[in-house]
Amino acid sequence: MAEHREFFYRRLHSLLGVIPIGIFLIQHLVVNHFAVYGEESFNQAASFIHDLPFRLVLEIVVIYLPILFHAVLGVYIVLTGKNNTTRYGYFRNWMYLMQRVTGIITLVFIVWHVWETRVRIGLGAAELNYNLMENILASPIMFWFYILGVISTTFHFANGLWSFLVSWGFTQSPKSQKIATYATLIIFLALSYVGVRALIQFAYGV
Repeated sequence: MAEHREFFYRRLHSLLGVIPIGIFLIQHLVVNHFAVYGEESFNQAASFIHDLPFRLVLEIVVIYLPILFHAVLGVYIVLTGKNNTTRYGYFRNWMYLMQRVTGIITLVFIVWHVWETRVRIGLGAAELNYNLMENILASPIMFWFYILGVISTTFHFANGLWSFLVSWGFTQSPKSQKIATYATLIIFLALSYVGVRALIQFAYGV
């Protein structure tokens, strides 16, 4: 019974990492990328998302609760999982290790980012606009912290997508898994570019 329950939780953990968390990640990065087209473009895109009907309910149900479940179970997996990189230096073993490492980095980054943005905005200490991110990234330390956080997050999603395709039976053959590896690599590079490019715009205006 306990094994079936853990199997279900891990499947749910995998599913939530793609839907809805992965979809939200892509949407969030795309909205941030509007900064590349100027301050007004970003403010309009951010305001559109912020003014959606039932936004708070959507954020809690579709974003915060799935992320909380994914994070709690993810930490459990990290603490109980075993890595074989010292004995078996295969590519997927290293990806397994990197998934766990980036998961912890991503969790720390998300908590900090939510505090600096959503929480401070909710408390009335900040406004949702271009200047918010511009001021945060004015510090070189915060700029590189955000670079690390974005890259860790996009890697964790892309590599997690590969695992999702395998665990849910979409890619069973070695050939299909190899194709999925290249596809998820492209997704990682594309999302990383979108995210990092926006950070550079916020920080340096270029």
